Amino acid sequence: MYSINIESVFQKEVEQLIAALDAYQHALYPAESNHCTDLTSLDGEKLIFMVIRDRADVAVGCGAILVDSVNRVGEVKRIYIDEQHRGQRLGEKLLAVLEQEALQQSCRLLRLETGIKQHGAITLYQRQGYQLVEAFAPYKPDPLSLFMAKDLPPVKL
Repeated sequence: MYSINIESVFQKEVEQLIAALDAYQHALYPAESNHCTDLTSLDGEKLIFMVIRDRADVAVGCGAILVDSVNRVGEVKRIYIDEQHRGQRLGEKLLAVLEQEALQQSCRLLRLETGIKQHGAITLYQRQGYQLVEAFAPYKPDPLSLFMAKDLPPVKL
């Protein structure tokens, strides 16, 4: 059994998850194609950050959405599941919960950038309804990057 909750990014366990993600991405891509956002440097009101915990209350995954409430757009960032916990659709569950929270914060569109060598991530996003799009600011086109987006359904009154 796993739980997914909004938590602070300022935790040792979270630092370890993000360090593992960074190491993985640095092994795949050159520095100029690595877009490793430092979540601790962002305004907390603009960040939705969630952690997946196992039965022993150990952090085994995380993910975030940066919210631009003016434009009602969010950017999916730092989705990561520890290797030992993959294959259980935790990424899908995490992304679904993040999307619901983004809807609550008035997001109508979610976008993301991912690397072309991250086949598991690409499959996850496609299964969740994300479509390929052109590069969006602040990114520039990069042959090692894919850009995706998903419209969120309007909130029912």
